[in-house]
Amino acid sequence: MKNRALPEVSRALLKRIARLQQRKYRDREGLFIAEGLRTVRELLGQMAGADMLDCLICTAEGLAFFPESSIYSGSLFLASEDDFNRVAGTSSPQGVLGVFRQPVFPLPYERPYSGRALLVALDEVQDPGNAGTILRTAAWLGADGLLAGPGTVDLYNAKTVRSSAGSLLGMPHTRAGDLPAALRQLQKAGFKVICSSLEGEDFRSGGAWPERTVLVVGNEANGVGPEVRVLADRLVKIPHGRGPARVESLNAAVSAAILMERILL
Repeated sequence: MKNRALPEVSRALLKRIARLQQRKYRDREGLFIAEGLRTVRELLGQMAGADMLDCLICTAEGLAFFPESSIYSGSLFLASEDDFNRVAGTSSPQGVLGVFRQPVFPLPYERPYSGRALLVALDEVQDPGNAGTILRTAAWLGADGLLAGPGTVDLYNAKTVRSSAGSLLGMPHTRAGDLPAALRQLQKAGFKVICSSLEGEDFRSGGAWPERTVLVVGNEANGVGPEVRVLADRLVKIPHGRGPARVESLNAAVSAAILMERILL
């Protein structure tokens, strides 16, 4: 597709996209921004339907590396470098930006499960890179869903979107306004709550994992909060290697990945 055949992005659309950098507008519109060729491609590949794409904004240079964008010509707009940089959230944008609809998933305690199931709950995980990586890892290993409690970074934050590597559209995820209440509902549905904690037992010593598990990953600095911790059926930790510990703790995303792998594989 030749660039001159593309409609130029309007000022109104640029303004609308710029507003989506703020969470309140993302929530109000039910949209989110993805930046960069790889991230946009991954999300396009995960779409359940074409209606999940709101629009694509590309510079001439971005289009040169994105030939398949012509498939989405009805939603594709050309932007100058200056206009693109005004709405991009990264310091070195690649000239490709997509606006997608936030998927709507049922609450985890309202879904049917057949046999073994793992849900991951985030309790005030504040680093977007950690949250996105946990979501991506959960999707890769075959977890059944992710639940984000209050105080957890917005899963549609631009950095979280990049870290999640396209899993936002395929991996069931929901927010919980009251995480303890949601966990109690899941316990009623037969789930056991397992919290990652430095004060827990060696995760290898507890025998078989429950058939239905909620793995709770806590805040990077403070761990799982007391209101969640009191609901735990089990506290587990990942012990350090031989000799004295050389670091204080594991990164939250790394810890979650190790535990998910042990539970699922």
